Amino acid sequence: MSKIITIFGATGNQGGSVIASVQGNPQLSSEYKIRGITRDPSKAAGQKLADKGVELVRADLSDKESVKKAIEGSEVVFGVTNFWEYLSKDIEVAQGQNIANACKEDGVPLLIWSCSPNATKASGGKLTHLPHFDSKAEVMDYIRAEKIPAAFFHAGCFMSNILGAVQKGSEQNTLVWNLHPDTEMPLFDAGADTGKFVAGIMLNRDKTLGKDIYGATSWYMPTEIADTIQEVSGKKTVFQEVPDETFKGFLPEAVGEELMETFMLIKEFGYYGEGGKEILEESLKCREWRRSDVDPLHVPPLDVPVCRYPTDRRSRTLISQFFVPIRQ
Repeated sequence: MSKIITIFGATGNQGGSVIASVQGNPQLSSEYKIRGITRDPSKAAGQKLADKGVELVRADLSDKESVKKAIEGSEVVFGVTNFWEYLSKDIEVAQGQNIANACKEDGVPLLIWSCSPNATKASGGKLTHLPHFDSKAEVMDYIRAEKIPAAFFHAGCFMSNILGAVQKGSEQNTLVWNLHPDTEMPLFDAGADTGKFVAGIMLNRDKTLGKDIYGATSWYMPTEIADTIQEVSGKKTVFQEVPDETFKGFLPEAVGEELMETFMLIKEFGYYGEGGKEILEESLKCREWRRSDVDPLHVPPLDVPVCRYPTDRRSRTLISQFFVPIRQ
């Protein structure tokens, strides 16, 4: 009988990426049956997964009983929450703890928790308006305290968010952040890359249990990103650094301070904090792990333009699809 991997957020970027990687890997697809969790299986996105053989189960992360029922009999659970749906730290923490508690009660051998660094701690208390970081980190601490068998996937900066920082002009594009030109950001494509790391974790449970796995392809500076946009769009693109408060003024009031402090964290303390580069380098070895003769990350060749910085193949997922709309 096939083992079960239960994937929360099945119709989202991270959950969808995990489904694709499990189905695309010969060993995992033969060992695991995929159970996808969504609040409304009848929607088109859910039906597409059902057509691919995914068992869809309805659950509400705020409903403890539905979460418990959703993970019954699972060998692996991929847990992810969405802070931006409610803009509430308390709700996100409660939802994450519901997943953790259900895993503990059911005796799930491996919970893979999608989380973020604790920004308040990393900044020494300077940055206190980053609940979308701290809530996920608080759940991680809870999982560790409860001694739940788990690995912790720390998602990097989403490449898909770059477009929102590009101001298009008649003569040139301008990439605007409150970052220094040489500030390094750990970027990744959530929809394509999440599953590659999760697949590596699944195939190497003993190596990754209790560990922090950083999810990014490499480190990129704003000037490098601007150069890539220019290369892909064919239109001159420059990076412009602006003061923190000026950047905040560009943003919707409800999220302005939080997003401003997000980039302050990256600029002043590093996205992953002290030792982040070393841990990311180790995490990237996920794609080098083998069990038998199977590549656990099963990465097919890409046939689209990629970022040229750096030249290492691990950076290849900064792909041009994000920058196509800027050509206009």
